Amino acid sequence: MKCLTCESISFSIICKSCQKNLLTPSFHKREISKNFFNYSFYAFSEIEDLISSKYYFHGDRVFNLLAKLSFHKFSKNFNYKENIIAIPIDDHTRHDFSHTAILAHHLSSKKIKAKYNALKATNIVKYAGKDQEFRKNNPRKFKINNICNQTLILCDDLITTGTTILEAKKALEKKNNKILFSLTLADAKL
Repeated sequence: MKCLTCESISFSIICKSCQKNLLTPSFHKREISKNFFNYSFYAFSEIEDLISSKYYFHGDRVFNLLAKLSFHKFSKNFNYKENIIAIPIDDHTRHDFSHTAILAHHLSSKKIKAKYNALKATNIVKYAGKDQEFRKNNPRKFKINNICNQTLILCDDLITTGTTILEAKKALEKKNNKILFSLTLADAKL
């Protein structure tokens, strides 16, 4: 097969050379509400084409690779006094996989366990290319399934305005959950 980025022959969807030269994550921190932070690994402009693979049949391979390079490395170095649950934001399946479930899966470690189907949007609206006002006027209306009184990390592929993450946080807090922070692959403001 050909590498998605340089088109050289590769056994992986992205060759080792491109992984090393183009996909070495850097850690970014953004405060999205008072004392609540999102951490991301890439600027959206660096991996925009790869993020859009979530709409295609090969996206699961791309997201597994990106998650291995970022979320998995993070989980190996993460230490906390208690066990944590990783919650993918709206992990419904599209194109035979859920990109947010893949991200949460790669966070699994001794201290972090992923829990799926816990946070589902009941309003499936597309936010791509929409401004913050549109996002606020069209909330996701999250439904919480079987998750209360837990310490959590939220997982998503991209943060733009932070509206989705904050809405998810608020819904989970209503069930007496403590959300430590959110993790995303990319930040659109970088």
